[in-house]
Amino acid sequence: MSILKTYARLWTDDLDRALPLLKQLTGAQVDLRLRFHAVELAALGDFLVIAGPAEERAKYAHASATVVVEDLDDLQTTLKAADATVTTPATVGPTGRFLYARHADGAEIEYVEWAPELRRRLLGR
Repeated sequence: MSILKTYARLWTDDLDRALPLLKQLTGAQVDLRLRFHAVELAALGDFLVIAGPAEERAKYAHASATVVVEDLDDLQTTLKAADATVTTPATVGPTGRFLYARHADGAEIEYVEWAPELRRRLLGR
C-alpha cells in the first residue's frame, strides 16, 4: 500500500474567488474540478479546495486531509491491522473509489483510489 499524493483541505464559500490566489501562490493550474453532491471541488498543487454552503461543507469537515492511495483494498487491510475504523465504506465517486477512516488516535482521513485514466493524467502512472 503506498500513498501517491496528499491534499490539504481548504474550505471556501466561493471556489472562483479562492482559485486565483492559490494559482498565484502555488504556480499550479487546476488539475481537477468537479461537483460532488452539493459542493464543488478543485485540486491544484497540494490543495483540495471544497466550496459550497457552510452546511454542505460541514458534511465533509470531519476529515483532516485527502490522501490518494495506490490500492484501496490494500489500504483497508492496513487500516484494519492498525485498529482504524472505516467510517464511510468504499464508495464509487467521480474520481474513482473512496472511503473515510478514523485512525486509532482519532484522526480521520478521506482515502481515494483514483480511476486509472485520472491517475495517468495527474501522476503519469
